[in-house]
Amino acid sequence: MNIPSLTTSVGRMNRLRVVKKLSFGVYLDGKDQDEILLPIRYVPDSCEVDDFLDVFIYLDSEDRLVATTETPLAMAGELAYLRVVAVNKVGAFLDWGLPKDLLVPFGEQREGLTKDRSYIVYVYFDKTSQRLVASTKLHKYINPKSIRYKPGNKVDLIVGSAFELGWQVIIDKRFVGVIYRNEVFQPVREGDALVGYIKQVRPDGKIDVELQKSGLYGRDALAEEILVQLKAAGGFLAVTDRSPPEEIQDRFKASKKAYKRAVGGLYKRRLITLEDGGIRFIGAGTHG
Repeated sequence: MNIPSLTTSVGRMNRLRVVKKLSFGVYLDGKDQDEILLPIRYVPDSCEVDDFLDVFIYLDSEDRLVATTETPLAMAGELAYLRVVAVNKVGAFLDWGLPKDLLVPFGEQREGLTKDRSYIVYVYFDKTSQRLVASTKLHKYINPKSIRYKPGNKVDLIVGSAFELGWQVIIDKRFVGVIYRNEVFQPVREGDALVGYIKQVRPDGKIDVELQKSGLYGRDALAEEILVQLKAAGGFLAVTDRSPPEEIQDRFKASKKAYKRAVGGLYKRRLITLEDGGIRFIGAGTHG
């Protein structure tokens, strides 16, 4: 049984009860806050008093609490990769998917932010100013001691800015890691949402991420993909260890070295035979 929260979380999703219905919207029970307006454009057609609605709570242009049924690109306590839409004497403003842009105060900028560029930011509710704001000073809000990942763990990624060796990535909206160019075998663009795997967590808390599993787990995952493609192709693939690396990368999203290891494992398990023109599935051995 879910016990309703006794407080309203600003910058997060909340389940709130409708207490008034008016021509311009409905008012929601703000619990420890005053009643909160949900403007009419967000009110469901069938909404009635005493209904419960899932809404995001933030502050409007006059710093009043307001509700929306839209989901922003980031909530309080999360990391996001957001674009700067304006810079003025107060700070930089980010597009986070809501009518009111998100402020990055100058004091929370690691370096000056530039209009039309995107940055990884941490979103939080500033108790001093009573506002939702963002920061590029990520070290203030990310605690390396809270990292609990193990090599091979599956994670959700958002690709951040590119640099010489690869890309920064946001991991599960909580941490920042890196994927390296020489380990990427598929198109990657800033802002992409991808699935990846933890490669290692360094002693200093830095996290290396990959888009394909490496080591034993990676060989198993790649081997399974090879078997899937073999069966889909009628049991034969015209790909060998002499095939161009680009062909292997395009077909399996893996390096030629990883492909050869996976094929070797399938051969030892007696699932395939190696022929001059490719590999053939024979179905012996154990699969799964």
